Amino acid sequence: MDFAFTDEQAMIAETAKDVFAEHATSARTRAAMAGDGIDRDLWRELCALGLGGVLVPECYGGSELGPVEMAIIAEAAGYHVASVPLLNTVVVTEQLRHGTPEQQQIWLPAIARGEMIGAHANAFVQEYGGKFTADLGLVPHGAVADFVLVVSPGQCWIVRTDAPGVSVTPLTTMDQTRPLAHIRLDQAPGEALRPDDGSALDTGLLCLAAEALGGAQACLDRTVAYAKERIQFGRPIGSFQAYKHRLADMMIAIEQARSAVYWAACAVAEADPDKHLALHA
Repeated sequence: MDFAFTDEQAMIAETAKDVFAEHATSARTRAAMAGDGIDRDLWRELCALGLGGVLVPECYGGSELGPVEMAIIAEAAGYHVASVPLLNTVVVTEQLRHGTPEQQQIWLPAIARGEMIGAHANAFVQEYGGKFTADLGLVPHGAVADFVLVVSPGQCWIVRTDAPGVSVTPLTTMDQTRPLAHIRLDQAPGEALRPDDGSALDTGLLCLAAEALGGAQACLDRTVAYAKERIQFGRPIGSFQAYKHRLADMMIAIEQARSAVYWAACAVAEADPDKHLALHA
């Protein structure tokens, strides 16, 4: 597969890179981690630029772009370890795209504006007269989510986190840029949503892979910068052959990962029959 960014995609990549470089600073990320795990000012700015609602249809205030553009934004977010709910948002958006027009009108505009945050959970659910009981387990950004999409085999429901019967327990975890919460449903009301065809899971896997790619690139860039500054035996350590070999190996591994990520993005965008192979490559 021959692949190169279009002019529009290159512009999106440059915009995302500049926005995250300017605003997703270490100080702001640490401040967000000390709070609820979200840099809300950065998230609102991303949404205002159309980067937060990248998959939301234009008629609901989003950018209505595709998996490749989403991967570009996720890579930039991962490079700067930004404290934003991008993963949740793209998964929830993809799930809601299979809802009724009325459901989309209620939820998608608020998501695109950054006014509402959704979470996503897979669980076995017991239903009693339109109310649901389930242990949703550990849910990313569950403590700040306004609603959670609960997916059970062949079924899906929208449950507001402030509804009666919903208990949310925030947890302190290793990665506070994506904090977890334990959510339980006990006779909680919910609204049925038509389940998707697996595209939400594909979108989530792609977003995670792109974020990891950005993080790996940041590690390499910082290592190269350090190798130029650190002096040993009167010369930068980056000038030693053994060190160069390690850096070259890292660069090759990252470029291979980049090819795999954007191959997967193209496969998802084109509904390629082999997209699952691409996503798990």
